[in-house]
Amino acid sequence: MAKDRLSQLATQYRITNNRFRMKDIDPGDTLGLDMKEQAGDLLKSGIERLAELQERMYAQDRWALLLVFQALDAAGKDGTIKHVMSGINPQGCVVSSFKRPTPEDLDHDFLWRCMKHLPERGRIGIFNRSYYEEVLVVRVHPELLAAQPLPSKLVNKNIWKNRFKHIRRFEEYLSDQGTVIRKFFLHVSKKEQRKRFLERLDQPEKNWKFSTADVHEREHFDDYMDSYEDLIRNTSTKESPWFVVPADNKWFTRLVVASVVTDALESIKPSFPKLDGDKLNELNVARAALEAEPQKGKNKKKKTQESEGSTENAEDTEIMQAAKTKKRNRA
Repeated sequence: MAKDRLSQLATQYRITNNRFRMKDIDPGDTLGLDMKEQAGDLLKSGIERLAELQERMYAQDRWALLLVFQALDAAGKDGTIKHVMSGINPQGCVVSSFKRPTPEDLDHDFLWRCMKHLPERGRIGIFNRSYYEEVLVVRVHPELLAAQPLPSKLVNKNIWKNRFKHIRRFEEYLSDQGTVIRKFFLHVSKKEQRKRFLERLDQPEKNWKFSTADVHEREHFDDYMDSYEDLIRNTSTKESPWFVVPADNKWFTRLVVASVVTDALESIKPSFPKLDGDKLNELNVARAALEAEPQKGKNKKKKTQESEGSTENAEDTEIMQAAKTKKRNRA
């Protein structure tokens, strides 16, 4: 029952066409689920299944999984990654966070800095922000694009259309090489974002999370929504789909993300490697060698028992001898 419910959640917010509109998805949606009664058990079930599938994928060493997280500030990316991946073996998961590009990054193509962090086979790679910043922040702030060392003739009205094309081809290539891609936009409302910013200001332990730049970026909220809508329309494909996840309720966001990740791993049917005849023979030889080793603990116990038995026999002999002597003396 839990598995079926999780599977339903995995498809609910998947963007399947280029006519997507951001307003079609309510940031406060929970599909009627109640956090205390249903979501907690579902999330626990999803995380347990995710951990099991990840272990199989790691052992199989054939597929990789790339998870891309994009969102406005305070949408809950960090917390979602932390909670959903809480049961994963750290050896099989790597999180890469991308902030402002360095001069070295800008001297390369816009995909370069993320390419270096792609997950190996058998592992889950998580991008906390990604190459999508180059069709998002740079688009909202044209001055950032103007500062990049690009040939002037390439900075034209087709630049975003071309970058969308390059991203689609890049993700298609990764898919053809065995990397499963799932992309998440955590959709938080402007009202909820304001509430979370105020919490960061009111609670000393959260002050470190706040930056005055967050308030300045909030002034461009609508511009960001338009840019996200456009990039999702142009880069959500069958192989690398976008999921626009309601983010006003953190528990629901985590539940949806867990269901999508679990469903993605289910789709590749990972399994533990099956050994061939030669390898099985090696294991049998190893087993025989291990079983043939003298077990010091048991030998010591056996010798102790033999020693105790000898002592008991000696004592019995002495008792019998004393009884015979006593009997002769009476006679």
